[in-house]
Amino acid sequence: MIAELNRLVELVEEHLNDDLGLASLASELGTTEYHLRRMFSSLAGMPLSEYIRRRRMSVAAADVLGTGDLLGIAVRYGYGSAEAFGRAFRSVHGVSHGDVKRDGGPLRMQPQLRFRLTVEGNITMDTRITDRPAFRLIGHAARVTLIHEGINPHIQAHIASLPVSEHARLKDLGDTQPAGLLQVSADVDPDYTEGSELTYLHGVAVTDTTPVPGDLDSIEISAGTWAVFHTEGEYPAALQEAWAATATDWFPSNPWRLRPGPSIVSVLDRADGFSTATCELWLPVERA
Repeated sequence: MIAELNRLVELVEEHLNDDLGLASLASELGTTEYHLRRMFSSLAGMPLSEYIRRRRMSVAAADVLGTGDLLGIAVRYGYGSAEAFGRAFRSVHGVSHGDVKRDGGPLRMQPQLRFRLTVEGNITMDTRITDRPAFRLIGHAARVTLIHEGINPHIQAHIASLPVSEHARLKDLGDTQPAGLLQVSADVDPDYTEGSELTYLHGVAVTDTTPVPGDLDSIEISAGTWAVFHTEGEYPAALQEAWAATATDWFPSNPWRLRPGPSIVSVLDRADGFSTATCELWLPVERA
């Protein structure tokens, strides 16, 4: 995966002035656009689209300091107007192109990325691979904002709005793996951009033949393979650290890649007040 990401960075440089064609590129690299975008954002700390925008505006700064006309520069970098280019330029550099042309700066330059795999071997990831038939996730869903670190207050508020009796009812309805009450994140932005919206479902897993009560939301899950990561420790820190380690350690070292689908957290046990918890993180995968 590291080699594929570095090739992606090289191709970004070759296509700063035109469309990258990420789907065909991913196919050439023997992976999928979905996996490529998720791994890039996880390891680079920014979405691929944001990196491309920053690199374009970094290179475009040299043209702005030259003698070319602004519209010609805008068109060269894929913008339909000088105004659109100007907005993108300011969003990256924090100043207008006019200020840069007059004063020579300040400029916020994005260096070309280079991915490297550091092998430390001091963390063992407790993982299993399981094939599951089709099933359903049922419960109460809401649209929430994606937050990478710490407790998500939007999810917390959604769960708190449910009566205590509803948690017990949901537990009784669950009849298949993943077991227990589940935290489901679906319809997630492929770039995993912080601040983007996703569908969060608080519920349980049932077989695809189990009747679904009319007052519950439902997500259909097709048959497929899942990587299941076991975590224990401070909540949600241990879970979020394991999630990050799947991108930095596990996927680059194993013949699997992410496939589209929801991520699922099964809370197996927890302390009073939810300060610590034992969880399973379920990620949909396929052979690379």
